[in-house]
Formats: sequence, C-alpha cells, structure tokens
Amino acid sequence: MKAVQYREIGRGPEVVEIDVPEPGPGEIRLKVTAAGLCHSDWFLMDLPEEQYIYGLPLTLGHEGAGIVDKLGDGVSGVEVGGAYAVYGPWGCGLCHACAQGAENYCPNAADLGIAPPGLGAPGAMAEYMIVDDPRHLVPLGDLDPVEFVSLTDAGLTPYHAIRAAQHKLYPGATAVVIGAGGLGHVGIQILRAISAARVIAVDLNDDKLALAAEVGAHETLVSGPDTAVRIRELTGGRGAEAVFDFVGAQPTLDMSREVVAIDGYIHIVGIGGGVLPTGFFSTPFGAAVRAPYWGTRSELQEVFDLARVGEVSVHVERYGIDDAVAAYRRLHEGTVRGRAVVVPS
Repeated sequence: MKAVQYREIGRGPEVVEIDVPEPGPGEIRLKVTAAGLCHSDWFLMDLPEEQYIYGLPLTLGHEGAGIVDKLGDGVSGVEVGGAYAVYGPWGCGLCHACAQGAENYCPNAADLGIAPPGLGAPGAMAEYMIVDDPRHLVPLGDLDPVEFVSLTDAGLTPYHAIRAAQHKLYPGATAVVIGAGGLGHVGIQILRAISAARVIAVDLNDDKLALAAEVGAHETLVSGPDTAVRIRELTGGRGAEAVFDFVGAQPTLDMSREVVAIDGYIHIVGIGGGVLPTGFFSTPFGAAVRAPYWGTRSELQEVFDLARVGEVSVHVERYGIDDAVAAYRRLHEGTVRGRAVVVPS
C-alpha cells in the first residue's frame, strides 16, 4: 500500500510503498478515507536528531478516518464496514485521567510506550491503518470523512481550550484568536457556537483573515507592532478575557501578554516554540497561562455534534496521496487556507 512517511532526519515526507498491516488481538484495521495534515507534523520533522524521539520510518497523520476493514481477535462493539473517526491521544485506558475520557492527559502513556498515531505509532496517511482499541473510534454517522476528519484535532484541540475558559466568555467579554489557519478558523466557529463573547481574530495573512470573517469573527486585525494597542482600544482599555494563541511563537505570546485582561486566560495552543513567563510584573493580576493539549473523547463527540447541526465546519483543500508531499510543502509555506486533507484512494 502507499503511505506518507518521515524516513530520514531533515529530509521531509515521502510517498512510499509498504506492506498492508494486519490487526493483532484487540486491534482494528481501517481502510483510510481521509487524513488531515497538521503543523505538528512539521514541528516533528523539523526536530534535530538529538531531540527526535518518534522512531523511523514514521507513517504520518494524526487526523484520521476510515471504514473498518478487519478486526483482530477479541474485538467487540465495532462492525466491519462501519465509518469511524480516530480519537488520537491514546492513553493507558486504566488511570484516573483515562477513566474520564481524558487520555490526552494520561500520565502513563509515555512510560508504557503508547503514542498517538502519526506521532509515534503508524498514522493515517496511508491506505490502511491500525487502531489499537475500539474506544479510540468515534462513529462518523452521516458526516463526510473528508470534510470533517480534521475535527479530530483542528476541532477537538480548540474546543478543549475554549471549554476550559468558557466561564470567562460571558456576554460582553472578548476573546482574541491569534492565528486564523487550520485550528484558528475552527476555533472562531466554536467560540461563536458556545459563547456570547466578541471574537477578534489576528493573523499576518489577509486571506486567512478573510476566512476568519467568513466564519464569524467580529473583528479582524493584521498582526503588527500596533495590534496590541488596537485590541486595547477595541476593548475600552480592558483587554481580552481570553486569548487563544494558535501559533505559540514568541511574538504572538508577547502579544498575548500585552492584551490579556486582569484575571483573564491565555491558552497557548500552537507549538511555535515561544515561552511566556508569568507572575507579578509579567502578567496582569490573576491572569492564568495554560498550555492545553488536544482534548477528551467526550469532547470529540461534542465537536461532531456541533458539526451535525451546522455550527462548525472545516475549510478543506483535498489532495490525493501522491500529492501529499506538495500539500505538506504548502502547509509549511503557510499557503493552505483552512486544512489540507489527503484522500488515499
């Protein structure tokens, strides 16, 4: 079968031929119908050799959906032919966090050698993939896998961050979204769907700001030296009750600190490598800084429910698996509008 793999440090993704995997006991094989591309993939591939811990070769793709093709011994509750999306942050399934469906915060996964697909385990950027347990499958129902596969990360991750700050998003509050790309344009829709906050979107790219306005941002600002001042003006000098940084680079984190309100929240969602010091004389009184990671299984179900009633959608660019390297190049250059999705067959 064809797969998109990272095979050599510093070389980037390649389309290769590998064997079709066989499911072991308790495992499920999916015939992949869609796989989303993410900046996290490039973060991983940009790591120097001494920091790279994910194994080689690595089949990429932590946003996946497919049709159940074959069941391993002992699998129940899943039917061959069923359409599912893959919940990505796999945990041990036994700890307190996993018992709540919060496998994204499993404290045992790393020690047990459990890794998400595409981020250590073979991912979805292939014609077939193995899912380790039925609990990591969420029924798609009537949702188009290509249109909605990216909700497994680009929807779940902002939803988890926004839900954790929802009590700050009361009528009259302001939420700032920094980065209106793959995650940010979905985050704007989630903010509009589950809160009454005013949404200000910030980005360097005019096309992405146009998309932000299309999906519901009340205000859009081109990122620059005066952006923080403009946000303060738009909020009457108060600042934003919640800032969601979907970039995470040092300049955007510095902006987050400048615009967050007293007792506000900064949620660092992007992995751009920036660091934000907190404390007296650094952040406003009461301001909290968090780095939320992915989301819970129940939250993914809620994101899909929002999609089913038309509250959330993903702007998708489709690519065949042979065009995946070009798609990754566009992602790396910042020219993808919304989310790039590979359709393997």
